[in-house]
Amino acid sequence: MNVETAVAGQHLPAARGALTLDRLASSAPESVELLDGGEQAYPRMLLAIARAQSSVHLEVYAFAPFGVGVRFVEALGQAAKRGVAVQVLIDGWGSAWGGGAVAAALREAGCGVRIHNRLLAFFIGRFGRNHRKILLVDDEVAFLGGINIGDENLPEGKRLGWADLALEIRGPQCLRLGQMIRREPRSPVDSSLSIQLCGLGGGWRLRRRYLKAFSGARQRIHIAHGYFLPDLGVVRAIAAAARRGVQVRLLLAGRSDVPFARAASRSLYRRLLAAGVAIHEWSDSVLHAKVATVDGRRLLVGSFNLDPFSLANLEALVEVADPRVIEQGEAWIQDHFVRSRQMTSVDASSRLRRWLLDPLGRIVARLADAMSRVVASRKRRRGAPDFALALQSPGHALAETAGAAVTKPRSGGISADSPDA
Repeated sequence: MNVETAVAGQHLPAARGALTLDRLASSAPESVELLDGGEQAYPRMLLAIARAQSSVHLEVYAFAPFGVGVRFVEALGQAAKRGVAVQVLIDGWGSAWGGGAVAAALREAGCGVRIHNRLLAFFIGRFGRNHRKILLVDDEVAFLGGINIGDENLPEGKRLGWADLALEIRGPQCLRLGQMIRREPRSPVDSSLSIQLCGLGGGWRLRRRYLKAFSGARQRIHIAHGYFLPDLGVVRAIAAAARRGVQVRLLLAGRSDVPFARAASRSLYRRLLAAGVAIHEWSDSVLHAKVATVDGRRLLVGSFNLDPFSLANLEALVEVADPRVIEQGEAWIQDHFVRSRQMTSVDASSRLRRWLLDPLGRIVARLADAMSRVVASRKRRRGAPDFALALQSPGHALAETAGAAVTKPRSGGISADSPDA
């Protein structure tokens, strides 16, 4: 597919000189679009790369060396050949099979590439992963969410692509994101968004964003998470919301690409159902999304899973206060609710579940929790570099500081601790 025509009728920024890029980007109006899976996200991402004038920054957990991955390699390589500074960071675990080939092809085309924690790093105790999915082009357009680069995110015939979401963001917060990545001085920005990036072992602050949202809910909480294995504190917050009359609905994975993930999640069902939480399982495809809406006033979406591993990884989380985008997120979750199977107390109390699946799930959950805590505590003991990014408007309802080392911006600016590598 020709990436220049991949998104018909989309408004595109005109070419700009490097000397005026920062000024124009900082004055551009803010816009946010919610994208449904790779079918919507990939054409827009490829088109943005094809129109890049000065820089492309890509971080992704899994980058396939075939199918749509080839199209991304070609687009990034073409950008580098016309003088665009292209930097790519892929994860050594998520891209264990084929990541080396992707990196070699990109380097040959003139792109800068780094593989984060290659698979062999496991044997020297380096478990943390770069789980982010970020594409930033010319400091003008950014894509953040849960979508990796692979054909599993695209429909084929009657087969659905993985259920996932990403945000396309334009406006001044893209410039601030680029400044954070380049470790440049940053100035305040007026934005309806809050973008949080955490470093290794820093996922606890993203967890706090979820806890704050759940504790403040008064009407409804809708959650769609493909890897749902929250700690006891998050489970209590969800159950407490349901008990005080909040409508709490969970869309979880009826099938998973991770062995035992479903069994681990199901070990929580009886407790949540008893509290009045409605649980649905999506089985038409793999559920990979990480999204929640609260009271129709807040949308959380990103790479951050409610599971132990995300507490130790490099992750991203975006909170949106735009009612139009929140409505889109609620509609997406609702559409998947009606096409999923609702779980009942009978399903959660079968003899097989009580005697086999629940114990197995609890073992998996405890192992995952123990590993993530070891990684996070090791990073804290070593004083490992970390960073969090907060882009917030004045008086924003989400203006909780991202951690002890983070100071709240006076007027919707960026607050961060020391950046990671």
